[in-house]
Amino acid sequence: MNNWNQLLTQEQETLTTSQLATGFVAPLTDQGLIAFSGEESASFLHNQLTNDVEHLGLGDVRLAGYCSPKGRLLASFLMWKTEEAIFLQLPRAIQPAVQKRLQMFILRSKTKPADVTEQYVTLALGGGDAEAVLQTWFDVLPAKPFSKIDHPLGTVLRVADAFGSPRYLWLASAETASMAASMLKDRLVVGGNEAWRLSEIHAGVPQVGPATQEQFVPQMVNFELLGGVNFKKGCYPGQEIVARSQYLGKLKRRTALATIADLSAAPGAEVFSPADPEQPCGMVVNTARNGAGGVDALVEMKLEALEAGDVRFGSASGPALQFKPLPYALDKLDV
Repeated sequence: MNNWNQLLTQEQETLTTSQLATGFVAPLTDQGLIAFSGEESASFLHNQLTNDVEHLGLGDVRLAGYCSPKGRLLASFLMWKTEEAIFLQLPRAIQPAVQKRLQMFILRSKTKPADVTEQYVTLALGGGDAEAVLQTWFDVLPAKPFSKIDHPLGTVLRVADAFGSPRYLWLASAETASMAASMLKDRLVVGGNEAWRLSEIHAGVPQVGPATQEQFVPQMVNFELLGGVNFKKGCYPGQEIVARSQYLGKLKRRTALATIADLSAAPGAEVFSPADPEQPCGMVVNTARNGAGGVDALVEMKLEALEAGDVRFGSASGPALQFKPLPYALDKLDV
């Protein structure tokens, strides 16, 4: 068998957090990839996104948001660059529309976006054993979260840590992935898109999808805590509202990590506080099955509901959210 996808036939439908913490590999098929090439790509994207693109280095990986004029996230990206292009990773489900919208504003800028999703195999790795397995092929790995290396065998991005261990995205050719797949499946448990999403949730990293577009100002989903917003850069769509939320104390919502004992919990679903049962106090951002009969989720909500600690899924009498610690501190000032 020389097809990388066939070699990873041991994929398990649902992985537990303990399996993820030990070590896993997951071929990602639900993420799209846009490449912007051309001499003005950085300046164009710098004027569209929440993060600094003009000073994005070859060894850097950053989160970035794309907002509506009202400051609400239309998309969230993982962003990096090579000598040839700047890459934006986002859910495949919203990629065509987001790419089309960005393209509308190019006008005379010397940049060209292209869907390059099919040009790469994206393998996600994490847990305690992942680093040693990757060292089979890479003498040097990215030294810290949100950094990368380029190598003849592909690009390796280190993203936010989870479960106390590094997590990586390896973008490789199909030929390279086929070469590595046998060892990967022998040394790591094999999961799929949901396994990676579960690790992202435990890293506290949100992703905007079809059900949550235009629902959140970046700070509502902790985006600036993850380095996804640069408040010193120039204007971009929605910048004034994002800045006002940061500096004038208008935002009083954050995103928390919780377990919900209901498999129907999905992005866009509402949560409620019994103290104010008639209206929702927040919204589910991302979910993934946790292997224990429920889901783990990132849930955006009013700070007062989070601090009270009693939040329910679906209605004020629904299943209670069981809160878990995030790997970073929430700033509970009035921002």
